[in-house]
Amino acid sequence: MNRFVYVTYIRGRPDAVWRALTDAEFTRQYWEHDNVSDWKSGSTWEHRRSDASRAVDVTGEVIESAPPRRLVITWAFPAEPARRSRVAFTLESIDDMVKLTVVHDELDADMHGKIAEGWPRVLASMKSLIETGRPLPTWAKARA
Repeated sequence: MNRFVYVTYIRGRPDAVWRALTDAEFTRQYWEHDNVSDWKSGSTWEHRRSDASRAVDVTGEVIESAPPRRLVITWAFPAEPARRSRVAFTLESIDDMVKLTVVHDELDADMHGKIAEGWPRVLASMKSLIETGRPLPTWAKARA
């Protein structure tokens, strides 16, 4: 199984980064999806499109929730619930910033390729929104 690790530093407080990961209205701004759950261990969570379809693209279970320091969830496509991976978010306060470490593991090769491009885009957009009040165009296309 493959593992993807991404670390970024965000100017702000851990509670702001936690909110950015778990508040549906916030995730909609930088991810174009609502992350929906009560974020308690054992609860389900859904990654819903913010468009009119409200389709659920990813779902899973909250494995560990220790706000605002650590969140661990499973990650699966609704059509393939047995093909699940795990994502751990660890937030560490360093002076006036947060070190955010994302470890997405238990990945098959196909999934690793998808998330290796997706996580950096999503997290850069989240960082921009927290620091400047404006997200990046997460799914912008490269110019030829």
